[in-house]
Amino acid sequence: MVHTFITKEEATTNSFKAPYLELFTTSTPNGYKITILLELLKLDYYVRKMDLAAGEHKEEWYLNLDPNGKVPSLTSVDKDGNKIHVNESAAIMMFIADKFDKDFKYSFPHGSKEYYEMVEWLFFQMSGLGPMKGQYHWFTRFAPQKDEFAIERYYKETLRLFGVMEARLEKNNTGFLVSDHLTLADIVSYPWIGNIAKIPELKDYPKLSKWVDDIEKIPEVVAACKIPEFIFPKQAEPTKEE
Repeated sequence: MVHTFITKEEATTNSFKAPYLELFTTSTPNGYKITILLELLKLDYYVRKMDLAAGEHKEEWYLNLDPNGKVPSLTSVDKDGNKIHVNESAAIMMFIADKFDKDFKYSFPHGSKEYYEMVEWLFFQMSGLGPMKGQYHWFTRFAPQKDEFAIERYYKETLRLFGVMEARLEKNNTGFLVSDHLTLADIVSYPWIGNIAKIPELKDYPKLSKWVDDIEKIPEVVAACKIPEFIFPKQAEPTKEE
């Protein structure tokens, strides 16, 4: 599992020997979902660290990959040079699992009960946890002016969603959201709760807190959450992540 950082010129010329994976990302929870899965699967991949502050994700070359101008984005090139571009973090995770997790170490066979439970938790994160907690962080850390109503709204909804996950972990009673081992269901949400996104209130949810503690001890997760390294902004300004 070797990740290689590449320049903008290298990213736009696509001169790498096929087959290869090329990840366009930055140090955000959505980006870390992908690097965690890539590291766990021990895959080699190229990484282009996108400069969001400079608006690199809105430049024409990148919009040709992702018309929505968000990160992360993945380019997969097979041995014959055929390219597939995949956007939206959960879709990228499903693509990687379908293509490379043939032994179902972190996913499940299509059509199985566990597969649909996993997909349910992927959508839970994408439609609820990510947007709500993302807005909470934005209004508390980056917004140019304080909006107490917005902060309270997203704070309460974040804690409600924590409660949903706490109840699920209690019911499943394996330490994981689906089945008895780490899967995409866990990986998709971990970066939004642990690591750079951790908040003090997590301690009030003992099973969720232990879930975070257990995941963040995995060596591949530790390594993945430094690709690229997170540097906390010195000045409060609106973020531009997915």
